[in-house]
Amino acid sequence: MTHILAIDQGTTSSRAILFDAKMRLVATAQEEFRQHFPDSGWVEHVAKDLWTTTVDTCRAVIEKAGLSAADVAAIGITNQRETTVVWDRTTGEAVHNAIVWQDRRTANYCRSLREAGHEPMVSNRTGLLLDPYFSGTKLRWVLENVDGARARAENGDLLFGTVDSYLIWKLTGGRVHATDATNAARTLLYDIRKGRWSQTICDLLEIPIRMLPEVRNSADDFGMASADLLGREVPIRGVAGDQQAATVGQACFQPGMLKSTYGTGCFALLNTGDTPVTSKNRLLTTIAYQLDGKPTYALEGSIFVAGAVVQWLRDGLKIIGGAGETQPLAESVDPSQNVVLVPAFTGLGAPYWNADCRGAMFGLTRNSRPEEFARAALESVGFQTRDLLEAMRDDWAGHGAEAVLRVDGGMSASDWTMQFLSDIIDAPVDRPKVLETTALGAAWLAGMRIGLYPQADEFAQTWALEKQFTPAMDRAERKRKYDAWKRAVAATLTF
Repeated sequence: MTHILAIDQGTTSSRAILFDAKMRLVATAQEEFRQHFPDSGWVEHVAKDLWTTTVDTCRAVIEKAGLSAADVAAIGITNQRETTVVWDRTTGEAVHNAIVWQDRRTANYCRSLREAGHEPMVSNRTGLLLDPYFSGTKLRWVLENVDGARARAENGDLLFGTVDSYLIWKLTGGRVHATDATNAARTLLYDIRKGRWSQTICDLLEIPIRMLPEVRNSADDFGMASADLLGREVPIRGVAGDQQAATVGQACFQPGMLKSTYGTGCFALLNTGDTPVTSKNRLLTTIAYQLDGKPTYALEGSIFVAGAVVQWLRDGLKIIGGAGETQPLAESVDPSQNVVLVPAFTGLGAPYWNADCRGAMFGLTRNSRPEEFARAALESVGFQTRDLLEAMRDDWAGHGAEAVLRVDGGMSASDWTMQFLSDIIDAPVDRPKVLETTALGAAWLAGMRIGLYPQADEFAQTWALEKQFTPAMDRAERKRKYDAWKRAVAATLTF
């Protein structure tokens, strides 16, 4: 048993990745599933799709590697965060589609809570803002809008979980209802300072606390995956939300270390050590990971649309056939064109936190072509990242050294995008040799827990740089472009 199986359950696909005893990637399997958009700003998944694609990819990756379950020492799970599942304790069937983190249906309810003056209390306990992004108001929506759900929940017949908790329940045959501290910290219901569910917030949102899972360390005992799934029982020993798992996989164990992951959205986390730092710039205070009962905190900035903007070029505008076409298009842009895209398709995240605004494009002329659209899409990711980093630098000022940015995720493979990122933030960008940092983080948590992988200090020494991007843009050009972005955002917010 010399391999770790990492489950990476994401927003658009489920993936399974096998790592060997030296933390080398052995094989990967991936399966996409349908996205559902039942109303404007609503995003759902069929919960069963998350489960079946997870099991299918786990079986597929073991077969692809020419191994069997007897070779798998443990399972680590990383997952899309905030996505909300409510299921029947007896049958394991979800009572409603999973409500995805991108979903904005509770925006009006969040606004009413803010107007009633509840946000300071909620932020002080959870480190979060009253925004539909988080799980708590999604859970309340299910209880309010699914027939009989509230009564069943109060009777103890329904359970709530983020995707990790749902998968653990299914993998263990309903024997374990648990989550880890990083996922709990994203629900709007967890007191990150006291390390427990907040009865006060549960009462405010009218959520029966008995629905909530037990909160454990990120490297812990989460039960055994049933033998009928993979061929033998396999222990589940590591769990972390996707962005926290990437922070671990990037070995950002020291205060001041910063990673930015470019997937469907973009998420930057700055390790702040054992003390939660309260943001002055509407960033989130969260838990980066928790080991041996001790949480390590982080400041986080969340961008709702990063890789999703490329999907929009492909599926919405149909001007590209695949993500690989964006870079050559961007390189062929007309230099006289100054097109700016604000991709607020589901609102704007940090540091703006506006759930109601929608996307806009500025600077269009009769000569604007797919090339300009592609470049504006890629540049929007760099602009949004700079917004986050400037807020983080302000919040972190006086705490330590200047943060070092490590990147990962699908978009980080694009040299053009990463060079523009370095240019617009005017700082180096480090891309590691191992881009599967989210899966690696989950695998390391599980492998470290069972003694197969080294402790954090030794693991950090294995991090290796593949390429560093350094600023090459003229200062005046950088200022011109970022000023145009800020004007575009201001216009979008007031539209």
